[in-house]
Amino acid sequence: MTSLPPHARGMKIGLFGGTFDPPHQAHLSACLLAMKRLGLDAVWWMVTPGNPLKDTRHLSPLSKRIAAVQAMTHHPRIHVTGFEADIGTRYTYDTIEHVLDRCPGVRFVWIMGADNLRSFHRWEKWRGIAKMIPFAVVDRLGPSLYATSGTAGQSLMRHRIREEAARSLASRKPPAWVYLHGLKSPLSSTALRNQAKKK
Repeated sequence: MTSLPPHARGMKIGLFGGTFDPPHQAHLSACLLAMKRLGLDAVWWMVTPGNPLKDTRHLSPLSKRIAAVQAMTHHPRIHVTGFEADIGTRYTYDTIEHVLDRCPGVRFVWIMGADNLRSFHRWEKWRGIAKMIPFAVVDRLGPSLYATSGTAGQSLMRHRIREEAARSLASRKPPAWVYLHGLKSPLSSTALRNQAKKK
């Protein structure tokens, strides 16, 4: 059985997934913002084998991306893991199902950037994800302006809670989500990769 990061019944844990190729300061800032605003005990920073919605032919090796995240984080409550590769899940829905099944009593929250909310309706079983786990959307410069007007944002609007109630999110029965403001970074992994290619 693949070991999951540290957890215990009653803990509030954020799940922060992505390819992180490369990870950057805006990722860390979003992670820390969510941890603070949601009152989380820990965040599992999940480095995925690949994103089904993106071209992964030129993706850096998983071990290299995990090492890059570990070098950047250095936080006692952030646990970097690549367990999705070990359990063979390709979609977020299956990963969450696996985690919930093996961690009874833990209150999980999914953390995503505003750009992901805009494309959330393209995720495999996205409505099922929303019914399984509460989620927090962290704003980003640019995507924040139109993320909530997308298909998923509009469809789930009646389940959105006030930002002032964010600390209660992990204890709420899904579907439930919150939009967290305060992070305004233009950084993106795609832009950083393109920049590196030009050097």
